[in-house]
Amino acid sequence: MRTDLVVVGLGYVGLPLARRAHEAGLTVLGYDVSDAVVAGLDAGRSHVGDVSDEQLAAMRAAGFRAGTDPSVIRRADTVVICVPTGLSARRRPELGAVEAASRTVAAHLRTGTLVVLESTSHPGTTDDVVRPTLERTSGLRVGEDIHLGYSPERIDPGNKEFGLPNTPKVVSGCTPLCAKHAVAFYSRFVDTVVVSRGTREAEMAKLLENTYRFVNIALVDEVALLCDHMGIDVWDVLHCAATKPFGFEPFTPGAGVGGHCIPVDPHYLAAKADAEGFPLTLVPAAQGVLDRMPRHVVNRAAALLGETTGRSLRGARVLLLGVTYKPDVADVRETPAIPLARGLRAEGAELVYHDPYIPEFAVDGAVISRAASLTEALNDVDVAILLQGHACYDTSMVGRAGCPVLDTRGKVAGARTALL
Repeated sequence: MRTDLVVVGLGYVGLPLARRAHEAGLTVLGYDVSDAVVAGLDAGRSHVGDVSDEQLAAMRAAGFRAGTDPSVIRRADTVVICVPTGLSARRRPELGAVEAASRTVAAHLRTGTLVVLESTSHPGTTDDVVRPTLERTSGLRVGEDIHLGYSPERIDPGNKEFGLPNTPKVVSGCTPLCAKHAVAFYSRFVDTVVVSRGTREAEMAKLLENTYRFVNIALVDEVALLCDHMGIDVWDVLHCAATKPFGFEPFTPGAGVGGHCIPVDPHYLAAKADAEGFPLTLVPAAQGVLDRMPRHVVNRAAALLGETTGRSLRGARVLLLGVTYKPDVADVRETPAIPLARGLRAEGAELVYHDPYIPEFAVDGAVISRAASLTEALNDVDVAILLQGHACYDTSMVGRAGCPVLDTRGKVAGARTALL
């Protein structure tokens, strides 16, 4: 029995893709190497915030199934690879999951199948890593027997305005015929398809999108550091600058950057540039600024505590408000709360956290106590640090807390509140 689509990798990219394809009337199956992920989906539990349990139930009612048996790939007209790409301990690209997924897909390919890579990687990955693996293992030729393309994911977890249907989709192919097949596939469930000249251009476009954000966040972080040094209100500076109707896009400072994309993707670009003998200067400079931010927050918290209570951080109870990497999502990937917690612990602070989205938060294997009540926690700690402005947080109440509050998001006003 044939199926329109098999999604390889059912994480925050793959599962929403499967849902959207299902909504558009495609038959969809999923493959993942994680027994836990598959068991959860088979039990009707979604582990991805952008796909509800109700939406998953509708998918399953229409025939969607997840499994760990890769033989389902043989049934697919289209296979989309959505596996994670990360960094090594030395911040170098780690493509193990893409390589493994390519071998698995290759072992089960049949003539006529379209394969698309959506995982973020450096230019050349589709042509130089995926293509040789598919051809060597399957014996099929890309552009003749099978079709191969690249389409960078543009998933923004928690975004209520832009999702898969209305976010323009960049699509490319290893050959013009491959691109034609990829366009035909994505046009079935995406409003706007943008055809790239080739896979390397599409891969580079993805890295540019997130490196642009990476560098600009670092810029406003450095401006925030300078404003603190000069006694200038950085939030008023940003408010005033953002009123310009052209030539300026606002970014906001904070304790660091998080999520899977922004802290990771620029390093793929930098590593490729190094390999080409053309090392970048802005990316490592931006990383240097971002690396300073958790320590800056620790120092600001120590200064605030000393000014208001005369105490140091040693032995002080510190409340972290919002430990996710962005507001209103249940996701702690690369969250700046982790290096901040390390810095606070190094100063001898006792940590407590509050986050309605995260039932348990551990740093380096040590679980941090969770405050059940925000009101009680604010009256039971020595200093609080607002890291994420979740919509459920009453910032006026936080501003009236019995403890001093360090606001890293520019949202709280109060006599004992200090800004980043």
